[in-house]
Amino acid sequence: MATIVIIRGDGIGPEVVEEGLKVLKAAARKVSLALEFQEALLGGAAIDATGDPLPEETLHRCKQADAILLGAVGGPTWDSHPREKRPEQGILGLRKALQLYANLRPVRLFPSLLEASPLKREVIEGTDFIIFRELTSGLYYGTPRGIDKSGDEERAVDTLSYTTSEIARIARLAFQAAEGRRKKVSSIDKANVLMSSQLWRRVVMHVAQEFPGVTLEHMLVDTCAMQLIRNPCQFDVIVTENMFGDILSDEAGAIAGSIGLLPSASLGGAGGLYEPIHGAAPNIAGTGQANPIGTILSAALLLRYSLKQQQAATTIEAAVEQVLAQGYRTPELEQPGTELVGTQRMGDLITRAVETA
Repeated sequence: MATIVIIRGDGIGPEVVEEGLKVLKAAARKVSLALEFQEALLGGAAIDATGDPLPEETLHRCKQADAILLGAVGGPTWDSHPREKRPEQGILGLRKALQLYANLRPVRLFPSLLEASPLKREVIEGTDFIIFRELTSGLYYGTPRGIDKSGDEERAVDTLSYTTSEIARIARLAFQAAEGRRKKVSSIDKANVLMSSQLWRRVVMHVAQEFPGVTLEHMLVDTCAMQLIRNPCQFDVIVTENMFGDILSDEAGAIAGSIGLLPSASLGGAGGLYEPIHGAAPNIAGTGQANPIGTILSAALLLRYSLKQQQAATTIEAAVEQVLAQGYRTPELEQPGTELVGTQRMGDLITRAVETA
């Protein structure tokens, strides 16, 4: 029996996680997979309940689990808290504690959503790439950091730091993935300006020698941001550092039609953490407008990577595609000729598609 920790989180997190759970359970039943679920708190909900964005009990449960399914954390309620007591520190701390150094963000355009994207059909048709984002180093974790004040003048410092081993391990995963895809890796950096990117480029080139059948290209991050919009089909596997990956993968939401469609998997040490890439969106929490597909597809990644249940994962992905092809849409994807549904209804439709597959 596999143990899954459920972290519902803040904002729309509880709503989308509920739908992800329904679909996950349905897929598990199809393949007679026994799952045990444990609830845990993280982020703003954990602060409200315990005063800590990452309670010790949550960390203990996550370390023992086979996988974690997370909604989203954060919101303006906690904006005035000191940095160490903000919701985002919970997720950053969890990634670090579990050594989840690799964040995988697949971007595949569903044919039924070609018209939902703001980009032209001829530009985006056939888009299918995956971003490997380094997740536990770089600007978000580097020290020293802080704000110093001298009189009326303030000075803020963040440190961008990478080591050879940190770069090599994420690069190696990207090349391994490319071997099973279209055999191309695009390494994204800012080597014309940043010393950390110069090291990044050298290490990636060294790792590439282990994979002679994979083509490597280097691209500056500003060029990549433009090319994602101009010609996304050129990309197969993208590998990049923490902040660049954060920004570029959110940009990729425009290609798919909505950031609410995109899942992610964070892998490395213990278990794996699965979550949609969207935020907590407190402005629509409780309205039934949230798109649960990013969470549902994250559940599929959970089955694929942590539980090695390829058939169950594929069943979920096919069910999502089927429901979208039938014309059902959450509000941000609504178009003439489609049927508007809310969060729960979308989850029900996908669950039924899994059950009848």
